[in-house]
Amino acid sequence: MIDATLYNGDSIFYVVTFLLLMWLVKIFAWGPITKMMQQRSDKISDDIDHAEKSRAEAADLADQRQEALKGSRVEAQQIVSTAKSDGQEQRGQIINKAEADAQALKAKAKDDIAQEREAALVGARNDVADLSIEIASKLIQRELNASDQKELIDSYIEGLGKPHES
Repeated sequence: MIDATLYNGDSIFYVVTFLLLMWLVKIFAWGPITKMMQQRSDKISDDIDHAEKSRAEAADLADQRQEALKGSRVEAQQIVSTAKSDGQEQRGQIINKAEADAQALKAKAKDDIAQEREAALVGARNDVADLSIEIASKLIQRELNASDQKELIDSYIEGLGKPHES
């Protein structure tokens, strides 16, 4: 029986030592390990939340960029259509101005032609008058006075200016 009591005494010692060791592990090892595991778990959870928040922000930003791009396209189309309408309006103004300028040039040309024609007729009258006087004076062998010359020239020119009637 001595062996059994010794065995029982050693067993109690082992149990007490084991419990003491477990208590020391709980105080010095288990608490810090649990705390470290909790901190790691919290960090992972925060990282996941932060990543989810960043993904949501990125999705919102992408949606905003898409809306801005659509707005830019609409604005660009409006600018192009405005430019086209302005171009058409300017084209019409340029054409109208060119037509008005052409009409003005045509009218001026007609006036110039009429003035040149009148000047040519006056020059021709003067030339015809001089020639008529020369011929008449040679034929008559006398000089006509100025008023007679003018009457003769005017009657001759009136005859030239009228169309020949048949």
